[in-house]
Amino acid sequence: MKAAVLHSENEIIYQDIEISECQPNEVKVKVMAAGICGSDTHKMVSKWKYPLPAIMGHEFAGYVVEKGKDVTNVEIGDRVAAIPFIPCNECEYCLRGQFSLCENHGMIGSKSFGAFAEFVNIPAKNVLPIGEMSFEDAAMIEPSAVSLHGVLNIHPQLGDVVAVFGVGTIGILAIQWLRVAGVKEIIAIDISDKKLQDAMDLGCEKSINPLKEDLIKKIYEYTNGLGVDIAFECAGSKITQEQCLLITRKQGKVGYLGIAYSDVTLSEKAFENIFRRELTLKGFWNSYSAPFPGKEWMNTIEFVQQGKIKLKELVSHRYKLEDTQKAFNMMINREEEYNKVMIIPNEELE
Repeated sequence: MKAAVLHSENEIIYQDIEISECQPNEVKVKVMAAGICGSDTHKMVSKWKYPLPAIMGHEFAGYVVEKGKDVTNVEIGDRVAAIPFIPCNECEYCLRGQFSLCENHGMIGSKSFGAFAEFVNIPAKNVLPIGEMSFEDAAMIEPSAVSLHGVLNIHPQLGDVVAVFGVGTIGILAIQWLRVAGVKEIIAIDISDKKLQDAMDLGCEKSINPLKEDLIKKIYEYTNGLGVDIAFECAGSKITQEQCLLITRKQGKVGYLGIAYSDVTLSEKAFENIFRRELTLKGFWNSYSAPFPGKEWMNTIEFVQQGKIKLKELVSHRYKLEDTQKAFNMMINREEEYNKVMIIPNEELE
């Protein structure tokens, strides 16, 4: 098959590669859409810590084209979304149903070959039927589930005022889920006016561009001097990771979805706010709960099918498989403003 193969940091070669036959418990998926995750691009400018050569791509959907002899849950020709996380089902956390905390998990697209390829072999229990949902929507079930995992576990209340830092894919999905959860007001915070407009179009009441406005002043202006009930950090920036602590009201909550890519040093004021304001800080990792893969995944499928969560509107760019390197260069060098970037390994036949 053809694949976009990673040989070193941001050195991706479009080449032929062998793919094995399905194991008894596996299916082979013909990949029709695969999203580039923000974590993928960060790994290209820091350090790739998994075996090389590698094939990235953990957000994907396609057709089942082959199945192992023990597979009974899907048939050849089924349209499916992939669950990239493979829990060990043996560690203490798996036995508790806390699959996101698994201590010995597999991961399609890093620990094993992923979806920037024409085909992927994956355990049959790691695919979900999608019916008539588009493949691009289905490829975004994974990031939607990540956002929902955070929203569900921060426990927003009716009437809450929430600030969302970073309105890329994860942030804009968090905004939609917060709207479903019944919060009163959402304040989008980003340094891109375009992304802020997208956030307003999808349900935010207010927005702030900290490059143009005093963030702290505007937040307290919007909240009658109290601060927000919940601050959601989705940007993965050490600046916004600290700012969350400066704008949250007494006994408010701070949720961290963005990954830390460098040391975070807190000002005295930010650190004091944690205990003087009795803040609750929570981190959220991955998107899984019991029964696996969890309500984050199943609710995403149901709410997308009902039209309550918008996914296709978030796709800004599409690249053919052979142009995967161009896609990464565009994102890493910020040659254009982008949101979700899709790799299309196989074209639909008319």
